[in-house]
Amino acid sequence: METVFNDIQEGAEYVSAGRTITEADIVNFAGLSGDFNPLHMDEEWVRENTKYPSRIAHGLLVHSIGEGLNCAELSTWKILGFLETQRRMLLPVLPGDRISQSYVVKSKRPSSKDPSRGVVEVEVAIRNQRDEIVQDGYNRYLIGGKS
Repeated sequence: METVFNDIQEGAEYVSAGRTITEADIVNFAGLSGDFNPLHMDEEWVRENTKYPSRIAHGLLVHSIGEGLNCAELSTWKILGFLETQRRMLLPVLPGDRISQSYVVKSKRPSSKDPSRGVVEVEVAIRNQRDEIVQDGYNRYLIGGKS
């Protein structure tokens, strides 16, 4: 069943399943993105130059995986467009960390042309296995109405 704009409630909260970040995720993302910064690729460099014990997952990798985790409720939304996203990278994510993403519907704004559809903004937080927020921000979606 598809969830349309009018069915989405401000204040609704959702939480995704979790997923563990692996070394393979980091290496594959570096190859895909071309970002071979030593923070992500060189274990010894990280230990010598930072306070962290191992390489750090790319912030955009964590963002991408968080979006992919989604949750059952959001997967039913009639998303016509992913309009905007913003994240603050607050804490590093290391190989072996398990992340999940939570959503809170912050606002809804109906379209002036078709009030059965509109823009929904959700506040997003990605947490690690210690319940620390590693990233936060928002997403804006264009949500369709009944066909």
